Amino acid sequence: MTAKHNQIANHLITDILDGNYRVGERLPSERDLASRFQANRGAVREAMKTLQQIGLADIQPGGARVKQRNQASLDVIGHILSRGDLPDRDVVDQILVVINNLVALAAEQAIQVANDEEIEALCAATRPLYQQQLGQVEHNLARINVLQAVMQTSQNLPLQLIARSLFEQFAPNMESLAAFVHIDHKTYARCAEQLDGALQARNATAVRETFEAFATLNRESLIKAYNAAQNHSATHRNPALLETATS
Repeated sequence: MTAKHNQIANHLITDILDGNYRVGERLPSERDLASRFQANRGAVREAMKTLQQIGLADIQPGGARVKQRNQASLDVIGHILSRGDLPDRDVVDQILVVINNLVALAAEQAIQVANDEEIEALCAATRPLYQQQLGQVEHNLARINVLQAVMQTSQNLPLQLIARSLFEQFAPNMESLAAFVHIDHKTYARCAEQLDGALQARNATAVRETFEAFATLNRESLIKAYNAAQNHSATHRNPALLETATS
């Protein structure tokens, strides 16, 4: 069971992200929140600390006021993605752009600092993607393994921390789309072979171009998954659509 202060924090975060409280507006008092959620003030204070840590509220002696979303910490991403039946398409696309650029930068740094044995380990991580018969779960794990290997080899701690924070909030919230993702095994295999060669040659330009190709492929796959998920949802809300589609 979720602790009371987490329940309160989650409700307030949702209210803020939904626009129920405007930027600069004062949030309800501890007394009002305690009454609303039937909680003690200690739980309310803990909830407000969570909002402050995330960066959605500025707590002063006179009360707490809502801050702009772009002043929040990275921890707000998971809350944004968890709203609604499907994660926000624009935010997902933005996250993919950021993650891809972080990984491409990490790969460029990796080929500068890695020894031959570490380069070979990176190349080996790409080779499971050559297989065109992997199931979706195995394919996802293979892609994640490449990203983790690149990040680790880069030895760039800020990159590692930012990428991990984004990915840990991103991945769980994509489960609602998982059933609708179609894997283009042939194109992924071609990109993996290109990345293998670029890493072996320590060619930074080719590495970045390959990750750009991966990014395009990932974004195209997600667009198709979103469209399929929305069509599926619309069909279930209106059974007449299913009859029309199958007649």
